[in-house]
Amino acid sequence: MSGPIRLIVSDIDGTLLRQDKTLSDGVISAVGRARTAGIAVSLISARPPSGMLWIAKRLELPGVIGAFNGGTIVWPDGTVVSADQLDPECAARALALLEHPAVTPWLFSDGLWYAQATDDVYVPRERRAASIEPKIKDDFAALLAHPDKIVGVSGDHALLARLDGEIAAALGQFATVGRSQPYYLDITAPQANKGDGVAALAAAIGVPLANVAVLGDERNDLPMFARAGLSIAMGQGPDAVRSAADQVTLSNEEDGAAQAIDNIILMEAAR
Repeated sequence: MSGPIRLIVSDIDGTLLRQDKTLSDGVISAVGRARTAGIAVSLISARPPSGMLWIAKRLELPGVIGAFNGGTIVWPDGTVVSADQLDPECAARALALLEHPAVTPWLFSDGLWYAQATDDVYVPRERRAASIEPKIKDDFAALLAHPDKIVGVSGDHALLARLDGEIAAALGQFATVGRSQPYYLDITAPQANKGDGVAALAAAIGVPLANVAVLGDERNDLPMFARAGLSIAMGQGPDAVRSAADQVTLSNEEDGAAQAIDNIILMEAAR
């Protein structure tokens, strides 16, 4: 640990929330104890702002939070502070690179979620996570003026893993490419990654990165693990994520975020 923790930044899916996307009373209480102890709390997620605001409200968070992997900084009332978006030409190329019979593209732009159909198995899951209904469009070409995120969706996890590397190499410095879940390949602006995102949140709240603790469970959390003073991985996370963290807590089904706050962060603060 680089310094006393003054800010906790937590991922949402697989970290704060259980698998059924509920927020437990135990996690809510632990966040309250952290704030009572004088530690600020914020959120960072691949979700759009619409899917984060109810969580910020339940946790009574007064400060900014980071949507689209931190590319969009918003207040808990939804007011946008800043937004890093994909270049339209890069977005068009990303969509072309995702063209595959086993991959379904989604587009998030101007507060809307665009999909090509509603019968995809992942649509109900995203509808609940994003808290918005998809707009059905066969062609996204006319929607690329302000793209916040493009997602390649597939049940073929090995295919997405391969496309992850190929598309990252093809788009280079013009995009951030990475899987937020084994079945979601996210493409966002270069600065829309959780490393730059946690730095932006820390700066907005006025806390040095050395005094920030981050909680996460997936590969897209690794950039913030590398930047924060303390990184804590969830117990069910992949080996690569757990091995990159300073500490490992219980799984999200076991309220691991609450355990991390109480038994790692607050215990260290008490010392």
